[in-house]
Amino acid sequence: MRGRVVLPSSKSISNRALAISALAGSGMAVENVSDCDDTRVMQAWLRQRPALIDIGAAGTAMRFSTALLAVSEGAHVITGSERMKNRPISVLVDALRQLGAEITYVEKEGFPPLNIVGNPQLGGGKVQLSGSVSSQYISALLMIGPMLKNGLILNLIDEIVSRPYIDMTIAVMQSYGAKVGWKNTHTIVVEPTPYQPSSYVVESDWSAASYWYEMVALSSDADAEILLPGLFAQSLQGDCRGAAIFEQLGVGTEHRGDEVVLRKNGKKMERLDVDFVEMPDLAQTFVVICCLLDVPFHFTGLQSLKIKETDRIEALKKELLKLGFEIEDRNDSELLWDGVRKVNAVPVQDIAIDTYEDHRMAMAFAPVALKNGSICINNPQVVSKSYPRYWEDLKTVGFEIEEL
Repeated sequence: MRGRVVLPSSKSISNRALAISALAGSGMAVENVSDCDDTRVMQAWLRQRPALIDIGAAGTAMRFSTALLAVSEGAHVITGSERMKNRPISVLVDALRQLGAEITYVEKEGFPPLNIVGNPQLGGGKVQLSGSVSSQYISALLMIGPMLKNGLILNLIDEIVSRPYIDMTIAVMQSYGAKVGWKNTHTIVVEPTPYQPSSYVVESDWSAASYWYEMVALSSDADAEILLPGLFAQSLQGDCRGAAIFEQLGVGTEHRGDEVVLRKNGKKMERLDVDFVEMPDLAQTFVVICCLLDVPFHFTGLQSLKIKETDRIEALKKELLKLGFEIEDRNDSELLWDGVRKVNAVPVQDIAIDTYEDHRMAMAFAPVALKNGSICINNPQVVSKSYPRYWEDLKTVGFEIEEL
């Protein structure tokens, strides 16, 4: 397990930079943009501006594009995959309507598709949201704030989840000249100061890095070493905090300028208790790795997993049971495992992991092959959503991959 792997760039930062660059009317390209599905659909509609926009399964693109269209010229219908049509969007639509946007539901109330009549002269003002909703709703509203005649005052009540993603949005906005910031712990103020055209370079994806941490942890190679360029210790991405948790599961991180080196450090926690409220995209990786390393766990802050590409809590329970791990969920926001693995009567070669149209299911379960000898992944093409070269990168460090 040795190699140098060039990760995809962050789709979270890419889509924010693309959206803001479009609002800035910038002729300058966003550099090192992710080549994943989510980013490609954003680029396509921003370039072509069709009347009917099909966003596919790209949740980030759906939320951001809905807000962008509300302040853009013209009428558009935005739709997506069947799963997307069952992912709620009423929180964002209600907030945009409060700001003066003209949005109607085409099919089912509260869900895409949406008919949006844009208005570049939207008034803006004050909006109150629960801080427990998806940070993508909050980010979508923030990004159009400078375009509103009266700016935006966003008051977040209750616990704020995924705050690093909100801070990421604010940082990218500021890179384009926006005057935006936290007034206090629950209020963000965006002044009606237009964006300024600017160049922007996207950093590599810490979420994608998590699968390489997982592989180093599960590898039997005591001298395993993976070099990942384009990652920074001081990152806009909240998922960079995962490195500290991997430290407790046997993987050390050496920062060398704009790259990191992963190596085994000999550590292994007897039990792991983590609140994932600020890095929910890493939950699947840590659930799988803890099971394979026989580390009992109690993970909280997982409420957003129910409305991701699939219900990730149920998907994890079903697929890990195939491998003999019976994990428990509580309150739609917690996952627990007592460390006991059941005897599995099904030979590993006869087990196939379903991916539920979810890229992170495929990528989190593939490293199981390091412990079980092999693993079969159904519908592996789902990785194109965030990491199109995932399978090719696995081959470069010695994995053998056969298409069945």
